[in-house]
Amino acid sequence: MIDLRSDTVTKPTEEMRKAMYTAEVGDDVYKEDPTVRDLEETAAEILGKEAALFVTSGTQGNQIAVLTHCRPGQELLLEEESHIFYYESGAVAALAGVQTRTIPGFRGAMEPQDVLNAIRTEDIHYPETGLICLENTHNRAGGAVIPVENMKSIYGIAQANKVPVHLDGARLFNAAAAAGVDVKEFAKYTDTVQICLSKGLGAPVGSIIAGNAEFITTARKWRKRLGGGMRQAGVIAAPGMIALTKMKDRLGEDQWNARVLAEAIESIPGMKLARQPETNIVVADVESLNITSDIFVERLRSEGVISGTFGPTFVRFVTHYDVTEDQIQEAIEAIAKVARQ
Repeated sequence: MIDLRSDTVTKPTEEMRKAMYTAEVGDDVYKEDPTVRDLEETAAEILGKEAALFVTSGTQGNQIAVLTHCRPGQELLLEEESHIFYYESGAVAALAGVQTRTIPGFRGAMEPQDVLNAIRTEDIHYPETGLICLENTHNRAGGAVIPVENMKSIYGIAQANKVPVHLDGARLFNAAAAAGVDVKEFAKYTDTVQICLSKGLGAPVGSIIAGNAEFITTARKWRKRLGGGMRQAGVIAAPGMIALTKMKDRLGEDQWNARVLAEAIESIPGMKLARQPETNIVVADVESLNITSDIFVERLRSEGVISGTFGPTFVRFVTHYDVTEDQIQEAIEAIAKVARQ
């Protein structure tokens, strides 16, 4: 099967597996795991932050950030289809006691003026604005890259109003690869950032949150409260180090494969793109085929290609390390066959 559901399905490389076997370990709750410490220090340096923390998942990283930045009863500003709002099971309300205020965006990017207008003024009737969250790349916008200038403008507004900014950068390295800039160019317009090691970077598990030293000290306690304190975690940090230092350099291959796939889909009668891909996510609209995305995905699976639904008529394909150029061509043939049915 050619699995294009998500870049989360990548398997660890042989180098990663060997690194897991040979990793030097210790009890990370006591800060005694040298491999974890090395990963955290390297991540902080790459992201241009003072310190970093290894966490089990991107969702956990985002939730720890909200819990660390906010107090119960505050309000969180974020784009209306952001991952934190859409795909994290209402955790900001359930765990942090924070309400969300969503802002419509264009390809995942909020207008700075809209963000400014949404920041609460001092009034006994209003919650305080506790945090602004950005997402880059933006998943539901089809892997769109939020421009550095947009982030810079919002960060300036946030600083002027003494509101911190957290970046859900699960696929931030894809954004950097597409924009042709260092990942620090995005991270510097945030107070804190979360990156996933287990998506396009190919590690089997784990994410990083980074910020100043004071933030990470508090975040470490929240990680413990959430049951995220890990013991001999070097066995999973070791492949994370390879992901962070080596796999980021090959993301352009995935994005090239996404463009090839997108161009082919545009040429298939009855199919069109929901939007032009910028990174490794391709969203196709099958409405003109007079079938739902569920039916299309089911038929495509019978042809050996796994994809995902992204709405009533939208089908999502995600390229990644485990999908070759030849498999992209095979997938294109299968997609065309299903479209003719």
